[in-house]
Amino acid sequence: MTLTTALTRRLKRPELFRDLANDLGSSSADLRKRFAVLNPSTGELLAEVPDMSADDARLAIERAHAAQEAWAGLTARARSNLLWNWHRLILEHSDDLGAILTAEMGKPLAEAKSEVLHAAAYVQWYAEEANRIYGETIPAPSIDRRMLVVKQPVGVVGAITPWNFPASMVARKISPALAAGCTVVLKPAEQTPLIAAAMFNLARLAGFPHGVLNLIYASEGDVIGRELCSNSKVRKISFTGSTEVGRLLMRQCSDQIKRISFELGGNAPFIVFEDAEIDAAVDGAIQAKFRNAGQTCVSANRIYVQSRVYAKFAEKFTERVRLLKVGDGFDPNVTIGPLINEDALTKIELHITDAVQKGGRVRCGGRRSASFGTFFEPTVITDVDKTMRVAQEETFGPLAPLFRFDDPDDVVRDANDTIYGLAAYFYASNLKRVWHVAEALEYGMVGINTGRMSSEAAPFGGVKQSGIGREGSRHGLEDYVDMKYLCMGGL
Repeated sequence: MTLTTALTRRLKRPELFRDLANDLGSSSADLRKRFAVLNPSTGELLAEVPDMSADDARLAIERAHAAQEAWAGLTARARSNLLWNWHRLILEHSDDLGAILTAEMGKPLAEAKSEVLHAAAYVQWYAEEANRIYGETIPAPSIDRRMLVVKQPVGVVGAITPWNFPASMVARKISPALAAGCTVVLKPAEQTPLIAAAMFNLARLAGFPHGVLNLIYASEGDVIGRELCSNSKVRKISFTGSTEVGRLLMRQCSDQIKRISFELGGNAPFIVFEDAEIDAAVDGAIQAKFRNAGQTCVSANRIYVQSRVYAKFAEKFTERVRLLKVGDGFDPNVTIGPLINEDALTKIELHITDAVQKGGRVRCGGRRSASFGTFFEPTVITDVDKTMRVAQEETFGPLAPLFRFDDPDDVVRDANDTIYGLAAYFYASNLKRVWHVAEALEYGMVGINTGRMSSEAAPFGGVKQSGIGREGSRHGLEDYVDMKYLCMGGL
């Protein structure tokens, strides 16, 4: 795969990334079959990528399986050192990685660089955690026995990453797997394969052995997904994406009772109580709603504001939203990039039309904002109620619906009235209310007086139909190890 001049001219070290090697993964793909990677802001061709098949995925799995025993047999310190090497290279080339990310995904360059640093933080965290995979001893019931627990790597991991955070998701899945002693086959989203390839290039330079990391490109993910789920050499699947696809992968894994960890869809509530500090709540709502143009699984999808402060919040929030600038992510003044594709534009338009037909009022935005590119104006709608599609479906775009509520218990019930349970946010100052609401919300993560809570040190994941397992923190490593009990007799 070769990057076009349109992209390489933006790089400081184009020689490192111009030819994104595939020698860490499959190489049998018919090179005549390719798919294009385009800049969603400009339509520029960035690269033509080999379109791989189930046979290519099978070959990558074989390579990972062949490398598994030797990789697991290394000392924890040896694996840690390689992760530290990778971390250093990601930091050294963060500007180029940010440029690649902005070009293929569209988010503003400052956001892209921040994401790259966040990815590096995950690599750093698990470079450290590799040395802390502890077992335990258990007091035996008799003096002639010793009882121990050890932790061993699960084995080959199949990882599938999304397009909205294509750098941090690669690091968040691969780093704990490598730290635990697992080899990996990664299938990145077809919209954003270049940042994954660039990070794999740096992993190769960091010294990871051949076969430990394997990369699969494919324009149709279901073919690769079926192979990863059905191949008995793959012992675990880690997936971030929609709940609908998660259900499908879960069914495909069920025949082998394959280990899974899924981070799926969300429908995050953002609640502003009357005792909240309003300016802080506005700041938090801007962060939680419009980061990455609203294309995040933890994006504030339903903003509930108590009646007493509803008008004040709506006015201040709308004023701030009007200041957001939409455009090409390489423009330093831009704060909102494009949506990922035409389908995303269509969905947000449907949600706005439905809300307006049912009595909602568009306070700002509401339209596509350019003749070319998938840009949409940041939008605020007031007078929204639970009958509207924005109350029931994840928009995944820069649309902020404001719901009015009176009773605190009612708003918690409304917030929980969804199949999803990934993230929730609320602003309040009364300590009794803070504890009550935090414990009552049925979500895996709750942001209290903050609109941003992701950290490599914290467990990221949801409940209900928002996922299984956790990523990040020491808990994220547990998903990549098996616990083995050893009972030693005759002592």
